[in-house]
Amino acid sequence: MNYQCFDVTIKDRIAHIVMNRPEKRNSMIPAYWDELPKVISDIEDQPGVRVIVISSTGPHFTSGMDVSAFGNSTKGDEGEDQVKHNRLKGARFIGSVKHLQQAFTCLEQCRVPVLAAIQGGAIGAGVDLVTACDLRYVTEDAFFTIFEINIGMTADVGTFPRITALLPEGIVKEMAYTGRRLSAAEARSFGFVNQVFKNQEELLAGVMEVAKEIARKAPLAIHGSKRIINYSRDHSTEDALDYIIVWNASMLQSDEIQEAMMANAEKREADFVDLPTPKKKMSDTIND
Repeated sequence: MNYQCFDVTIKDRIAHIVMNRPEKRNSMIPAYWDELPKVISDIEDQPGVRVIVISSTGPHFTSGMDVSAFGNSTKGDEGEDQVKHNRLKGARFIGSVKHLQQAFTCLEQCRVPVLAAIQGGAIGAGVDLVTACDLRYVTEDAFFTIFEINIGMTADVGTFPRITALLPEGIVKEMAYTGRRLSAAEARSFGFVNQVFKNQEELLAGVMEVAKEIARKAPLAIHGSKRIINYSRDHSTEDALDYIIVWNASMLQSDEIQEAMMANAEKREADFVDLPTPKKKMSDTIND
């Protein structure tokens, strides 16, 4: 698996995605938005992967979207009448933003937990990225900033629908209106991040320990927990309770429960089944 913006390794049932453009502060160029969903899809096709860790290189996690790399979106395509192009400007914009949004939504929809290891700044779209992850861990010098306001934009790739469930509304509005930085210490005090580490070396070591612990658990149960937690966030308690019943009616496996109990009693690693490879075409389903 070779990508322009990422290095990917898989070891001990953990997929490690590393942003690899430190000289550009890991800015999100057009290739970034195309590659990230492909990275996640490729990882989900790998049997045995039970957790994903996203980390970065250099002084900052990411400086966010590289707006300059996207060029002038108002220019018509070759051979296209500029007047007709302008009539479609709104439709083109919607399509473009939906493409960007899906690049992070795929993290939320991924069947396995996604852990973010954040050093330095998570700036602009970097906030959109980490709010789509399941867990966030940071270095002491880490910070978050909804930077879009500083360039006259309203953040539109995913920050607000997710961050408002993770931080108090007043703090979100202050960040959105002023562009100020939320420090690692503040983020920890609000529960936005799970743990703060002294430096990136300790951060990566600590996050990998958490990932290993998750990888030891039953994949079906982890998958179900992620689905139910996300569903509960977006629905009423009554709806979520009904959803849990339906989910467990189809997904709860007594053999997995028995294996977990026996492994605990015998103080050994449990032999759980891995999640099946996602179906990509109808023939995959027919041939099962």
